[in-house]
Amino acid sequence: MASQRDIRRRIRDVGRIKQITRAMQFVAASKLKRAQDATLAARPYSEKIDEVLADLAAVLGDQEHPLLGDRRDGKRLIVLITSDRGLAGPLNTNTIRYGARAITEHAGDLAVVSVGRKGRDAMRRSRVPLEAHFAGFGDRPAFADIIPLARLITDGFVNGEFGQIDIVFPRFVSTLVQRPTLDPLLPIKPTEDTEGIPGNQFIFEPDPGTVLEQLLPRYVATRLYQAVLEAKASEESSRMVAMKNATENADDLIAEYTLAYNKVRQANITREMIEIATGAQAR
Repeated sequence: MASQRDIRRRIRDVGRIKQITRAMQFVAASKLKRAQDATLAARPYSEKIDEVLADLAAVLGDQEHPLLGDRRDGKRLIVLITSDRGLAGPLNTNTIRYGARAITEHAGDLAVVSVGRKGRDAMRRSRVPLEAHFAGFGDRPAFADIIPLARLITDGFVNGEFGQIDIVFPRFVSTLVQRPTLDPLLPIKPTEDTEGIPGNQFIFEPDPGTVLEQLLPRYVATRLYQAVLEAKASEESSRMVAMKNATENADDLIAEYTLAYNKVRQANITREMIEIATGAQAR
């Protein structure tokens, strides 16, 4: 059985860890509010630009722009979005596992662009070819940060290097739920039913081709930006919950150590009283 000194040392060490996890929980909670607001505010714009592009695709067809074409000869590209830091519960593990399932189910040539160090490290360990890597975009991702990634993807698709591009990221559902998601990015597919007859929802000025030429690059960047925002909100919510659980576990461990300490202390007191009584009788 451990001595009183050892148990006191363990209680002190666990208490220090508890202070760290509690502080990280509060920091994650403050960052979560900002990340959640940014994610929810960007969703309507992302959804509407999807609707407009689908309508344009139905009007023009794949002969009007290379981003609308269905390329079967190019390899598949997966954009895997994870976090740079750990201590976020099972978030990164679930996202990477979801991406790995999509990779193993694809029989043809494949490459990965990683956003975040956790995804990059996992792909390297699995020997999956990395086309490029982008570090995380910080606590406040900006739209301008996504432009190099969007340009890389768009150029690769237009040049015929990639035939299909998908995004794998954790979608923010709520504070307790973050769902790994695979969203197709390119080629752009016309929707079959978008609250009316596809191609007749909007009036395009000066003409659909000009609108498409201006809108497509921003569409790709917007979809990527939305995925990064979703991943950031998911990271902070998952970290907050993980640190809250760690703090509660530390409380439970301190209670167990305190109980063990009291038992050892009581046993020592009892032993000393017996020794005193025995010595008195011996006299």
